[in-house]
Amino acid sequence: MKIALFTETFLPKVDGIVTRLTKTVQHLVAAGDEVLIVCPEGAPDTYMGAQVLGVPAMPLPLYPELKLALPRPMVSDALEAFAPDLVHVVNPAVLGLGGIWLAKTKGYPLVASYHTHLPKYLEHYGLGMLEPVLWELLKAAHNQAQLNLCTSTAMVAELSEKGIQHTALWQRGVDTELFRPELRSQAMRDRLLGGRSDTGQLLLYIGRLSAEKQIERIRPVLDALPDARLALVGDGPYRQQLETLFAGSAAHFVGYLAGDELASAYASADAFLFPSSTETLGLVLLEAMAAGCPVVGANRGGIPDIVSDGENGCLYEPEGPDGGAGSLTAATLRLLGDPEQRQQLRRNARQEAERWGWAGATEQLRRYYRGVLSAQPQVSLPG
Repeated sequence: MKIALFTETFLPKVDGIVTRLTKTVQHLVAAGDEVLIVCPEGAPDTYMGAQVLGVPAMPLPLYPELKLALPRPMVSDALEAFAPDLVHVVNPAVLGLGGIWLAKTKGYPLVASYHTHLPKYLEHYGLGMLEPVLWELLKAAHNQAQLNLCTSTAMVAELSEKGIQHTALWQRGVDTELFRPELRSQAMRDRLLGGRSDTGQLLLYIGRLSAEKQIERIRPVLDALPDARLALVGDGPYRQQLETLFAGSAAHFVGYLAGDELASAYASADAFLFPSSTETLGLVLLEAMAAGCPVVGANRGGIPDIVSDGENGCLYEPEGPDGGAGSLTAATLRLLGDPEQRQQLRRNARQEAERWGWAGATEQLRRYYRGVLSAQPQVSLPG
């Protein structure tokens, strides 16, 4: 098959969407498919055998890490030259809308996928009143597609409830060869501690430092655990505010890590805290679980698809007058309180992650593609 992928985010940016796309492209090409990636400029001209078309872009005002790429004639020309069997738009916003328009006007079958829960982001940027408008825009865009893929059962249900049609589940994936418990090391642990003594529990957050991730909820956890340390791995537009918020605490801002270093960070911590309640999936949770790091996540969105409370991690309730801080603290204390139970959670988390390789997720996607091309979408959930 020849697949044109339109995405609002790609390399060199690092996030859950980019991880899913890079792994998907790798496995599509390995299966013999030809891939064209249309994305904001900055990526290499080729990636793992796929062609990459970088479109001139400008930073998004509220979120400078993201680049806004406006569709232009070069995109139409490249698409015609590539002659895809199918167009797949990932999180259509601006460039993706151009992909939808080109697919419809040129008669290419169209698949869309939903990865970022933008309506829930709005409230964290003081724009909550726009949520109904955004849902209408998303509905108008996604309902142009023959198939709309979501990365969790919760998102399949919510999008269907909002009037988005032809939804199906695109199963999760994680690199269990990279993320593994054996990479636990004292050297990485010392790096995460940032010079502090290793006398208590080492808590870990990995991801974007942005308002919608609700990282401020971890501060009361530190206050309740005076011997605990916190390592925050990643960067983003909210870093300065978080540095102020965590001033005087045992928090260390590590910056970006990647590859084996990132995998070692997961494996070397005692608990992974992910307070965000806006996730469509939460890939970092799967990565932590693959590395054998016990996790605490919100009982919202796609996270309960991954974390079974008390079995392979702990869930907290993100609502309430304190913004869920008390529940997050209680869940963390529960996870850390019994060393024997924590070891069992580690083992169970690794076993859960081993069920979800990228090869299986990509083969499921290829079945969806073939179903769209035959005009008989196969909406089968993974067993």
